[in-house]
Amino acid sequence: MINKFLLKEFGDRIRYLRTQENLSQEQLSYKTGFHRTYIGMIERAERNISLTNMAIFAKAFNLTLDELLKFDNAKKLLKKYELKAEG
Repeated sequence: MINKFLLKEFGDRIRYLRTQENLSQEQLSYKTGFHRTYIGMIERAERNISLTNMAIFAKAFNLTLDELLKFDNAKKLLKKYELKAEG
């Protein structure tokens, strides 16, 4: 359950950054070297992602890995999932 949450948050973050820069998935694929369908699968939380690939996304958006992994609602939702797991 927590894994799906993290994948969704990361995918939402990639989609947000891509749309903020007015990039299509195809354009982002040129910047990253990833196939367009892989980017779509990441955005839809259908694929797991390696740390190396996260770093490639960060570079494509001119961010540090730390900046890339800042999720707006992560702390709140993570706490919710931890409470469900405990009780």
